[in-house]
Amino acid sequence: MEDIEFYLEDAKEHMEKAVHHTQVELQKIRAGKAMPNMLDGLSVEYYGTPTPIGQVASINTPDARTIVIKPWEKAILSDIERVIINSDLGLNPQNDGELIRINIPPLSEERRVMLVKHAKSEAEHGKVSIRNIRKDANDHLRKLQKEGVSEDDVKKAEERVQKLTDSFSAQIDGLLVKKEDEIMTV
Repeated sequence: MEDIEFYLEDAKEHMEKAVHHTQVELQKIRAGKAMPNMLDGLSVEYYGTPTPIGQVASINTPDARTIVIKPWEKAILSDIERVIINSDLGLNPQNDGELIRINIPPLSEERRVMLVKHAKSEAEHGKVSIRNIRKDANDHLRKLQKEGVSEDDVKKAEERVQKLTDSFSAQIDGLLVKKEDEIMTV
């Protein structure tokens, strides 16, 4: 019986990780709002070392459509500007000699629809992961049945695995609904 509990806990833990991963992936999808983490992954040469922008400047969002970058040293202002222009973010930084302002354009309807499709795709990946975890757990339970665990115990455990699957799939659906609302809100 403790083997069954082990597999149920293991399945639950893996499903929680799948939901968390889906949540992280959905957060990466830009919804038209200015967010400092949009610049994550961009690095600037700082004393010969590629350094993330967030480590050489303060990044703030004074309003929903603007990002302000104020470097610790003015000497790297143009380097930061160049990195943003050359990135694939499609942003147009404005350098005033003190700081860099980036105005985030509102998303077009076409772009919003594309982002919703991407969000649905990420959510589906999460649900597929959960279903694969369910399949693995049920395979282990059937193996235990062959090793002498009663059929009733295995059936009850499979029902519990299905309840976990339904619960975690519903969580992913909830994350998707929130993200769709965020993307489609103008």
